[in-house]
Amino acid sequence: MEKETTSKSEFIPRFQNAFLHPRYWGSWLGVIAFAGLALTPPAVRDPLLGAIGRVAGKVAKSARRRARINLLYCFPEMAEPQREAIIDGMFTTAPQAMALMAELGVRNPQRVMKRVRWHGKPIIDELCAQNERVIFLVPHGWAVDIPAMLMAAGGQKMAAMFHNQGNMLFDYIWNRVRRRFGGRMHARNDGIKPFISSVRQGYWGYYLPDQDHGAEHSEFVDFFGTYKATLPAIGRLMKVCRARVVPLFPVYNGKTHCLDIYVRPPMDDLAQADDNTIARRMNEEVEIFVGPHPEQYTWILKLLKTRLKGEIQPYKRNDLWPKDK
Repeated sequence: MEKETTSKSEFIPRFQNAFLHPRYWGSWLGVIAFAGLALTPPAVRDPLLGAIGRVAGKVAKSARRRARINLLYCFPEMAEPQREAIIDGMFTTAPQAMALMAELGVRNPQRVMKRVRWHGKPIIDELCAQNERVIFLVPHGWAVDIPAMLMAAGGQKMAAMFHNQGNMLFDYIWNRVRRRFGGRMHARNDGIKPFISSVRQGYWGYYLPDQDHGAEHSEFVDFFGTYKATLPAIGRLMKVCRARVVPLFPVYNGKTHCLDIYVRPPMDDLAQADDNTIARRMNEEVEIFVGPHPEQYTWILKLLKTRLKGEIQPYKRNDLWPKDK
């Protein structure tokens, strides 16, 4: 049985007696209800979750506003009804993908693997056969955790970085599910060194390239129809870890109840590239994956909060869907 302790090399979620306090009872009911849905056949749960997600997307005004602003900046030529349809599709997909992850957390993984289709799997098989170090470049989609869990279930050692959630119980449950098949979780608050150490030890890394880390160490490069402050860290990680960078993106289809995982060739062209080129190539891979499947992407994040000097942050613009409406 796994000993649950904290470690400087990895984050191990620990159960706390405080989780039994009445203030968490509502959260426990939510966890139990979602676990029940995860055990429901996907043909039954996906239409239900999709409908709930669409309603939640109308109610969650702040999240919808961020998505609207992101899509307006990224697709300025797109008609507003089309952007609204993408947002509705995003809120439909989100709970469906999360339920698949929950299902993977409570069922035999073989049941889930029957509904998983890999595209580009020979790329991964070859890297495994060559005993290569690998860092996956994974845009922030709603099913983002599932490919790593599937690879861990197949025996591959995985390592990933994460942000702690505000609700400590949800944070505990979610990270327990992520670690069900082994692997290492590294809290971003602990810095990048533990993650680097894991990749050097043979763990395949999981890196999300699309978060905004501010202007200081970022490059301002094109991102769809706008620009984005992009941290070119993957280039440094590639060199420090002596790893191959492999783009990967999961797409959940609520109609077929299948997960498609797309894998692209290693980004070996980054080896001698400068930071600006690396940052742009990172965004390019995001565009290649997300372009055909925009509803899979987490447009609710503040992707564009860092702007060039003199330009107002998009989410602070009162002329774009004012916050009081």
